[in-house]
Amino acid sequence: MSAYYHNSPYGNNPQYANNGHYPNGNNNSNSNSTNGNVYGGNGNYGYGEEMVEFDVLDHDHGYGNDHQYLNNINMNDNNGYDPNERSQVRSPPKPIRPGLSPTEDMGSPGWPLAATRRGHDRQHVDSFASVSSTPAGSRSGTPAFARYFPAPVQYQNNQSFQSHQSLTALVDQPPSPLYAKDWVQQGSIARIHDRDDADIWKGWRRVVFRFVPFLTFANTALYLFYLGLRIACVILAQRAEHATFAGAWIFIALEVSTAIPSLMHNCWTMWSVKERHRPKLRLTGDDCPTVDVFITCCGEEDDVVIDTVHAACDQDYPMDKFRVIVLDDAKSSSLEASTRQLALTYPNLHYMARTKIPGVPHHFKAGNLNYGLEQTRLMPGGAGQFMAALDADMIPEQQWLRAVLPHLLNDPKMALACPPQLFYNTPPSDPLAQSLDFFVHVIEPVKDALGVAWCTGSGYVVRREALDDIGNFPLGSLAEDVATSTLMLGKGWKTAYVHEPLQFGTVPEDFGGHLKQRTRWAIGTVDTAFKLKFCLYGDAVKQMTGAQRFSGFLYATLSLYTILLTASLFAIPVILMWGRPLVAYANDEQLRWLIWACFAATMANRLCEFALFIPAGYHTGQRGSRYQLWMSPYIALCIVRSFFLPSWLGGQTQAFKPTGSLGSALEERDPKRRKNLIRRLWTILVNYMASFHLAFVYVTIVGVCLTSYRCFYTQDPANFRNIFLCLITHAFWPPLTFLFICTSLWTPVSYAIDPPSMPDREELLQRDPKTGVAHPTPSSKKIAFGGQAAWFELEYTVATAFTIFVFVYSFFYL
Repeated sequence: MSAYYHNSPYGNNPQYANNGHYPNGNNNSNSNSTNGNVYGGNGNYGYGEEMVEFDVLDHDHGYGNDHQYLNNINMNDNNGYDPNERSQVRSPPKPIRPGLSPTEDMGSPGWPLAATRRGHDRQHVDSFASVSSTPAGSRSGTPAFARYFPAPVQYQNNQSFQSHQSLTALVDQPPSPLYAKDWVQQGSIARIHDRDDADIWKGWRRVVFRFVPFLTFANTALYLFYLGLRIACVILAQRAEHATFAGAWIFIALEVSTAIPSLMHNCWTMWSVKERHRPKLRLTGDDCPTVDVFITCCGEEDDVVIDTVHAACDQDYPMDKFRVIVLDDAKSSSLEASTRQLALTYPNLHYMARTKIPGVPHHFKAGNLNYGLEQTRLMPGGAGQFMAALDADMIPEQQWLRAVLPHLLNDPKMALACPPQLFYNTPPSDPLAQSLDFFVHVIEPVKDALGVAWCTGSGYVVRREALDDIGNFPLGSLAEDVATSTLMLGKGWKTAYVHEPLQFGTVPEDFGGHLKQRTRWAIGTVDTAFKLKFCLYGDAVKQMTGAQRFSGFLYATLSLYTILLTASLFAIPVILMWGRPLVAYANDEQLRWLIWACFAATMANRLCEFALFIPAGYHTGQRGSRYQLWMSPYIALCIVRSFFLPSWLGGQTQAFKPTGSLGSALEERDPKRRKNLIRRLWTILVNYMASFHLAFVYVTIVGVCLTSYRCFYTQDPANFRNIFLCLITHAFWPPLTFLFICTSLWTPVSYAIDPPSMPDREELLQRDPKTGVAHPTPSSKKIAFGGQAAWFELEYTVATAFTIFVFVYSFFYL
């Protein structure tokens, strides 16, 4: 085990600084007031009588009579939220023997390590304290913690966590010798680099990315010109032919529908003209603020959770300044036992499980987090100045806390700072677009530059006083992270995005888990938008800036837009089977101008995509574009059910739920245990409703074949010009929109036929043989280039080459 050894001697009696004495009455300053929380407050989390138990972990592992305490709050009920939610500088470590507690005064409130010295008489706890049957926010009696620890300090109601005051003691200290370089500023916060993402992408990529706002503007302008020309030509053709070109109008509507998401993103990415200036910082020394690290879990595999817990305990941070608290919403006895065992090495590790009464809303992850917030007020030393949260599968890097906290300490109005969510088990080519690379490497930095950084759900650190201001985590939302950061912005707080690779988790390993995760995110985002009036007006958002309001409106609207996009997809096979022209014009001159405008708009779009996708990778951006199409039917269905259909018509507020009964998981990414092809196809096509995607692709292909046959049948076979013009105006108008849509919607089917193979999770990790701490291997942190990515690149190349061919052809034969 590696830990921090403090210079002050260990006394015979461990000093428990700031142990809380909790008077009778209400210890929750938010239980009777919503504090602007549009979700109805958080005073009652739906549990009645709670039994708080302080167990003694009795062990003899070579330490004599040493023993350590693990906070164990026993609850019941296994209902919970979905588990799929989801260059280090370190002082030379010296080991701390289990059973010893550092007593050095670190300048800011510290906590006692839950241990006693070897040679002391053991304290046997033969009973646990009973807390009266009142909500957690209004307890009476003396908590069990107060029975076993002295209580010299009182934490009163409406306590203010002035965490920014800890900077007073920090900035007067010289930097650590390990940071003694010319770019390190004096003080305990080291400025490592002028850009926090300096190690992620650099060089020529940054130069090209600077042109994104101008390329985006040009791309949007050319597309609008092309669209206007299309509409004008249809009108002129109708006047010349005295007929209505319904197919042309439908095709225009379809193109606009598929282009709107890109246009809306274009409007946002043009804001990247505002450069982002967030430096790479590190908190140095041992004089650090106190942090409660919550690890929320609910039914995940024990080894996955323990790897996260182990890495969280192994932080490069003074052990007496942070606690790691496992919030188990499934009350797993095996996880509790594993946590107890690990607590023998890390005395700052605790396990908690809340009571969830059947029939009483427990508010999923938000309720679990709020429970943890209330319980930390009752622990020795009281609540930490900051709270951090990790998903059960998200393994933090050792410098995680030291990298994120300086951004909060530098600004007393900074409420929350979060790093990107990255993953180490993404399969080659990422066929389902499960990585969040485009969002975390492109969208979030732009949002951060405009002061609109969202909480990404894991790895974030938040100021306790900011949480108090909004009434803790908002209840009643499936996207508590987005709702939390939005409410903080509405209260005038700031949020930051730390663009460093500081945590790595796992993506869902099956198709159904991916659908459930993404539809839940979409429902949560839309639900939050409705409750906050799309961030346009209301008391909850009254202190938001214009950019913050626009961001909240944009991303909620994009989720709702999937309904219109899904409906418009039906138009493609209809007009192809109908045999009407997709493009109408009155003469060859108009057709020539249409081809030229189409070529300009397509080339501008390709160039803009290349520059915009650079921070995340070109192929990542392309996967995101395809994902928007094939995932739209699922998101649209769930949104309609959740917000528009009454219950008697099937309305229900939940993520995507497969039809029928699934006998067992497909295990499609395990080459040894995956189900056979027939089983995979049946499950994904029937239970997961991908039959819609299959039908769309095949009907569209049939329509293209029929239209092509008509062109060869109705035109003179010797007249290539007329045949070619018929083909491009009836089916093959550049840049072959039907091909891009068909290959995108084919994704679930191709995934069922040929799912990617992934090794066991352990093969993706590097595990320290001495400590057992595991971190992802360098190769597992990157998405490998696979056959599917090559296929889509070939398709894109063919479509672009065809557009160029038609453009050149127009100069000689029109």
